[in-house]
Parts: sequence; C-alpha cells; structure tokens
Amino acid sequence: MKTNIFTLAISALLLAGCANTGANYRPIIDSKNVDLNRYEADLVECQRYAEQKGGAGEKAAIGAGAGAVLGGVLAAVGNGDKGSASRVGGVMGAVSGATSGDQSQRNIIKRCLIGRGYKVLD
Repeated sequence: MKTNIFTLAISALLLAGCANTGANYRPIIDSKNVDLNRYEADLVECQRYAEQKGGAGEKAAIGAGAGAVLGGVLAAVGNGDKGSASRVGGVMGAVSGATSGDQSQRNIIKRCLIGRGYKVLD
C-alpha cells in the first residue's frame, strides 16, 4: 500500500508537466502594440529553447532517486524504518526536483521573450 502512494505521487507530478508549466509555459505579456502572430512564433522558439533544459518530469525522477537514497541513509544512521524513510525522501525529492525543473524552464521562456522586446508580466 505504501508503495502505491509513492507511485501515485510520482505519477501526479509527471502528469502535472502537461499543463501550462515548464516548456509549455505561456507567460502573460503586455500585448499593446504587439504583432500577435510574431509573438506566437517567438513564443514557440523560446519554448524550444526551454525544452533543452531538464523539465519537471526529468528533475522529479532525479530528485526522487536522490531523496530515496538520502532518506534510507538517514534512517540507517538513526535506526529508523529505512523503507518508510526512503519513500518519504523519494516523494520529497520528486516534488523538489519537479518544482526546480519547471521554474528553470519558465525562466528561460521569460528571459527569451524579454530579450526579444516583450514586456512579460507573469
């Protein structure tokens, strides 16, 4: 049962990557005096740049592995339940990694658009 909770948490994080996050992020811009066709082309190019950086899914997997190992080590040092500590560490690492990967890709898109002269609001 505990393993199923871990699997569900990781699956939810990976599915979250399909929304307006990471390389799919569409920031809000000040569209006054903006050629929206040109903006869409620029946005697609900036999103492609962001895809080159590891996203939420990739970073979640890396974080889950690192968190599970760290949780197991800490449990071994403290004579705790290694399995539970590894699962908790894995989920915490996955959440942290997914957030980091998503934010990194969003920042790339924002900087790219700002560099092309757009006023990015969010």
